[in-house]
Amino acid sequence: MKKILFAFLSMMLIGSVAAFFVLRGDQKIKKRHIKAAEQIFGLEFTPEEREMMLEGMKRNLSSYQELRTVKLENHIPPALLFDPVGPPTSLPIERQIITLADIPELALPEDMEDLAFWPVAKLARLIQKKNLSSLELTELYLKRLKKYGPELKCVVTLTEELARKQARQADQEIAAGRYRGPLHGIPWGAKDLLATKGIKTTWGARPYKDQVLDMDATVVKRLEEAGAVLVAKLSMGALAMGDVWFEGKTLNPWNLEQGSSGSSAGSAAATAAGLVGFAIGTETLGSIVSPSARCGVTGLRPTFGRISRYGAMALSWSMDKIGPICRTVEDCALVFNALYGPDNLDLTVRDYPYVWDSTLEIASLKVGYLKKAFEKDNRNQENDEASLEVLRSLGIELIPIELPDLPVSSMSPILSAEAAAAFDELTRSGKDDLLVRQSRGAWPNSFRRARFIPAVEYIQANRLRTLLMQEMALLMQELDVYLAPTSGRSSNLLVTNLTGHPCVVVPNGFNQKKSPTSITFIGKLFGEAQVLRLAQAYQEATKFHHKHPDLDGNIQALKAQMSESKQ
Repeated sequence: MKKILFAFLSMMLIGSVAAFFVLRGDQKIKKRHIKAAEQIFGLEFTPEEREMMLEGMKRNLSSYQELRTVKLENHIPPALLFDPVGPPTSLPIERQIITLADIPELALPEDMEDLAFWPVAKLARLIQKKNLSSLELTELYLKRLKKYGPELKCVVTLTEELARKQARQADQEIAAGRYRGPLHGIPWGAKDLLATKGIKTTWGARPYKDQVLDMDATVVKRLEEAGAVLVAKLSMGALAMGDVWFEGKTLNPWNLEQGSSGSSAGSAAATAAGLVGFAIGTETLGSIVSPSARCGVTGLRPTFGRISRYGAMALSWSMDKIGPICRTVEDCALVFNALYGPDNLDLTVRDYPYVWDSTLEIASLKVGYLKKAFEKDNRNQENDEASLEVLRSLGIELIPIELPDLPVSSMSPILSAEAAAAFDELTRSGKDDLLVRQSRGAWPNSFRRARFIPAVEYIQANRLRTLLMQEMALLMQELDVYLAPTSGRSSNLLVTNLTGHPCVVVPNGFNQKKSPTSITFIGKLFGEAQVLRLAQAYQEATKFHHKHPDLDGNIQALKAQMSESKQ
């Protein structure tokens, strides 16, 4: 009888365990409370798993309490939309045809290995003029992938057979006068959460390491239609977290003692190392921005709803985004042009125009900067301040701004709850034990902990997200673009991933350890053309993107260091 009464009280008072303790004013959540609540949703965790969950559940409780400090009027809806209308029957997309400027004197370098670091725009001119074949370029990248991929742990699967087939087809079409555009014949790499029919798609996680999906992701199809050549499936942090996957940690080509950051770890590392012409990454909360910054490459995180996620592993349906990782801003503009727009499959994608104009006068743009964030002491402050001076020298009048004053970090349960739902079966099956990382901050513990997030609190967090979106819309009425430090304690990364704003991250120098640093440009919703143009002007004025890592030297130095440590 006592057990029945205790279970009844649990159901009545533990909409989650956290809610129960808020009512009592007691935040001392204990393992026995977690065990009691497990009865409500029909799962049983081990004592060790409960111990691991405790700290995070207390943080969740603090988030719920902070969310409740914001008054939510009854008319404010959650940032969730239901659309009863099915997919449209036709989707006329008028995709812009981008014509590259002619450079008649562009010739092959004396050392063909140098081509590995050329931007897409220059490689495209060589291929279009038949000074270089797609197959030659493909073989160059395949050779480098085999040589450096194992060192960097950035390659999951080489797609040699497919790559050679696509390259030969590209050469045949170009020879016949059927040039598809600047991506025709260019080798690229896919983050290994994009489905490729007949080729493994592992999601970087041991439970899925032999997974073969009977489909191609929309992004893969569109790049194939553009004539691009898929040379490799690139590593990612397991289930899109960090840079650790089932074969180890993907390394930063600039510093082999450091991971490349995640979760688009392989996409950024391979691009920086000259193993692909460009790569595709994804971002939910920093997975394009962070590895691009760490590896000194250029990343575009488009507006939420710009590029179809059909065929891509889902982590958070309301936050996932797909974008290019390249060597230059111009390359990002070219790749984005091939990817954006609806596909009749991912119904979050909007049909907004995108017009890339590399001649747009940047002085016509209204540009802001996060004043307090730039004034904070952070490890890249000197390079960040120098970036502002570069823009001023280009005729930009920088407007000081601040982000909305809302408890943004307390909205993180949105991502946690959606991710746990996306991998519900993994948790229930117990196969989450197969993941390499099993720490407090790793997915297995996060998924278990998220089951205790009350539905009410998830909805409330999304209602607060609506307020955030509204306040960001008011802020952006007066701006076209604003700048933020990529590193530091600014909430900008979380804010803009919650609101869906696009951003471009570009290198802005090097630190004392000779590793790249970066700066972030944020644009209006669906304002990719403007934010890319300003970032391009900055990049051309600074030239940091011309530098690339000394892979052979770094590998030799690391091996020598390891040899000395053994002695």
